[in-house]
Amino acid sequence: MEASVSGEVTRETEVLERLRSVSMNMTGWLKFLGIINIISGALSALSIVGILVAWLPIWLGILLLQAGNRATNAVYSKDPRELVAMLDKLRLYFVIQGILFIIIIALMVVGFFAFGSFFSGVMSQFEQF
Repeated sequence: MEASVSGEVTRETEVLERLRSVSMNMTGWLKFLGIINIISGALSALSIVGILVAWLPIWLGILLLQAGNRATNAVYSKDPRELVAMLDKLRLYFVIQGILFIIIIALMVVGFFAFGSFFSGVMSQFEQF
C-alpha cells in the first residue's frame, strides 16, 4: 500500500513539474500577446467607432498578462494554486474569444442575407427598365 501512495505522489509531483515547465515556456508569449492586445485596443479607441469595442481587446490583453504573471508566480513559488489561477484566466480568455467568434459569424450570415436581398432588389429595379 505504501508503494502505491508513494507512486501517486511521485506521479503528481512529476505532472506538476511538467505543468510548471510548460507554463514557464508560455509566459513570454502570454505577456507579449497581452501587450499587443492592449495596444490594439488603445489604437482602436482613437476612432469614433472603435471606441465602442476598444474595451474588448484591452480586457483580453489584461487577461493574458494576468495569466502570464500567474505562470511566473507558479514557477517561482511552486504553488499549484497559481497554475489553477493561470488556467482560469486562460479559460476566461478562450470563452470570450469563442463568444466573439460566434457573434462575428452570426453578423456575417446576417450581412450576407441583407446584402443578397439588397442586391436582389437593385437587380429587379434594373430589369424593369
